[in-house]
Amino acid sequence: MAYATGADYTAYTGQTAPDDIERRLERASERVDELLFASIYPTDDAGMPTRPEDADAMKRATCAQAAWTIAVGDEFGVAAAFKSVSIGSVRLDRGGSGDGPPARYAPDASSILQRAGLLPGYILDGSVW
Repeated sequence: MAYATGADYTAYTGQTAPDDIERRLERASERVDELLFASIYPTDDAGMPTRPEDADAMKRATCAQAAWTIAVGDEFGVAAAFKSVSIGSVRLDRGGSGDGPPARYAPDASSILQRAGLLPGYILDGSVW
């Protein structure tokens, strides 16, 4: 059960959605659900938000999460676990000390949910301080 559709993704990003966008939005919705753990907001029997402003924030956060995973090319957070990744002629080196866990959440997704008042606190994701 995704919080956004392929049309939502296109409207949010201004880019044509990839062929597998529905699957990516499902995955992004799972990440949004993780961010919303312990949040309190009204839902219907299917668990979907009933307030339009909550539904809109979750839709935008889902699109942001999907766009971020597409942009970094690491939908499952696997490549980020390695200091260096090479695919064909592309080589990526992760900056920093590498001691922290790989990022799991799009910064924009958590920001959208925070500004909407849906997060009970702050999301700390990424490198150890």
